[in-house]
Amino acid sequence: MKMWQLRSSFPSVIYIRSTKVCISVTSTSGAAFSAYSPPAAEYQVTRIAKANDMAEDEVREIIEKCTSGKFLGVFGEETVNVLKVNLMLDGIL
Repeated sequence: MKMWQLRSSFPSVIYIRSTKVCISVTSTSGAAFSAYSPPAAEYQVTRIAKANDMAEDEVREIIEKCTSGKFLGVFGEETVNVLKVNLMLDGIL
């Protein structure tokens, strides 16, 4: 089995109690210094915006600024630096 076949056989979204949830939200650390996938960060935009009394578009801008691409443009996945997001939300950065 080729890697792309293996990867495509795993879902990127699961359903928990009829709610669509990004799989990386359930399978990565919840620590504030973790790295999330962009879909996992997008899943939390509404909650983050409400908690910080911000517009969802403002939160998306911050997430976009904190997203890094693949290593050398080829290896790995895009990731969102959660620590940097939190610092920007708090106005520290």
